[in-house]
Amino acid sequence: MNHNNKRIVFIGAAWPYANQSLHLGHVSALLGSDILARYFRAKGDSVLFVSGSDCHGTPITVSAEKQKVKPEVIAQKYHQEFLKNLVDGLKFSYDNYTTTLTENHKKIVQEIFLKLYEKGDIYTKTQELPYCPTCKRFLPDRYIEGECPKCHFKEARGDQCDNCGAILDPKDLINPHCKTCSSQPEFRESEHFFLRLSRYQKKLESWVSKSKFWRPNALGFTKKLLKEGLHDRAITRDIDWGVPIPLPGYDEKRIYVWFEAVCGYFSASREWANKEGQPDLWREFWQNKNAIHYYVHGKDNIPFHTIVWPAILMGYGGLNLPDRIIPSEYLTLKGKQFSKSRGWAVTLPHFLQNFDAETLRYYLTISGPETSDADFTWKNYQERVNKELIGNFANFIHRTFHLISENFPNGVRRTNVRGNGQNLLEQTIKSYETAGRLIEEGKFRDALKNIFALTEAGNQFLAETEPWKKIKQDKAQAESDLAVCAEVILNLGQLVSPFLPQTAQKIINPSDTIKWEYKTEKIYKFSRPEIIFKRIEDKQIEIEEEILTSAMH
Repeated sequence: MNHNNKRIVFIGAAWPYANQSLHLGHVSALLGSDILARYFRAKGDSVLFVSGSDCHGTPITVSAEKQKVKPEVIAQKYHQEFLKNLVDGLKFSYDNYTTTLTENHKKIVQEIFLKLYEKGDIYTKTQELPYCPTCKRFLPDRYIEGECPKCHFKEARGDQCDNCGAILDPKDLINPHCKTCSSQPEFRESEHFFLRLSRYQKKLESWVSKSKFWRPNALGFTKKLLKEGLHDRAITRDIDWGVPIPLPGYDEKRIYVWFEAVCGYFSASREWANKEGQPDLWREFWQNKNAIHYYVHGKDNIPFHTIVWPAILMGYGGLNLPDRIIPSEYLTLKGKQFSKSRGWAVTLPHFLQNFDAETLRYYLTISGPETSDADFTWKNYQERVNKELIGNFANFIHRTFHLISENFPNGVRRTNVRGNGQNLLEQTIKSYETAGRLIEEGKFRDALKNIFALTEAGNQFLAETEPWKKIKQDKAQAESDLAVCAEVILNLGQLVSPFLPQTAQKIINPSDTIKWEYKTEKIYKFSRPEIIFKRIEDKQIEIEEEILTSAMH
């Protein structure tokens, strides 16, 4: 199966809820998945990168009710918007970006449900659930809010507290109220299906103890949940929007989104294989013991990827478990949580309409919430783009291109490498290994810093050799010095490609295949350089600041 040491890499990126536009916080959680996919492909490995729009769940029914339309209308609208923004805008290179509305997804979720039910991993139990006498219905998790019993955050939801991350039950909430009409719910009996998580406590403990390359937040939070002891969780709801329960007598209920959505990683892989015309192609990624499975998501999704999904996979049997869990922390906006409802957000459609997608990929990699919460401010974004992306990176490329095209229209050759030239070339060769290792470990910021250090060294080398003066005294030496810079730039194009794919295409010959290996050419020839990035002007930033200020009032 494994030809000439090709690795088999599966990358699953979290499925955004199709109930509102994505904001920069969502992008910061998902970006790492595309960096990984592009890097492993450049390495020549076999990659399957999947995700999709999460079209079920109560956030969508809440939006649909407000707008007086069917949930499917909302879900499809945002799914199309996500595709446009993530794929066309940010250039995410999914092998399959699908939705939870497909017949394929429904069939696979039901198949997993039945298999676990037959094994006794899913069972029925009557529970007391919040019922709103005013709205005359049972309240799914997102329709009920109250105070978190653990951290006393006032707006905790019925299933989870967004503040401390605790997994909750509606009964745990202090002073619960219906989100639609604010009245106090009463608890009534309803029969539901439960996932027997408690059965997998020991297995999960043993699996987690062997885990490697998880981000610390995933490991810490998961160990804490296991230490507290796992409780069986209801996986169905009194709702009519979602995947139907494949057993008679439960027409009013649906399989709940947090069981169903994680199954999407598997259903999207099977759908991809069908689209490729080889229905068994998914097996290489899901049943080959040597495959590596990455999961990339936000901090609030940790328990679903480290407890729920692994337990489902263990119960189902014969499929690979997650290997590397890469959750980001939270991105705030000027020190406050993003909130679409309060207008306190920078949405992805708005950003892409006004700024270059590559600058966002750069900014969120270099100062996003990789290992601790990070704060987005327009000022900081402007400074980093102008100083680092333009002043350092683009400047080095531009000066080199300019000097070569003005003085050596037939290109330059490398003959006599002197001074720091040799160090610069060696640093470039080494960057493939160092940056590559860091990417594989999910340390995207350090990898990009390592690559960008080459442009600083390149600018220093230019300052030291002064080829613009040297051309008059020793043209051959000036040519060789510029060839050193050109060779570094050629490799920079490949090295930045997982992070800045469109920028890479401006630097290297667009017809060249990007490979994660050092590259040299006999002669380096450049036509007049195009502008790689536009400076971000104060005026643009003032406009954005005004939008946020007006949202506060």
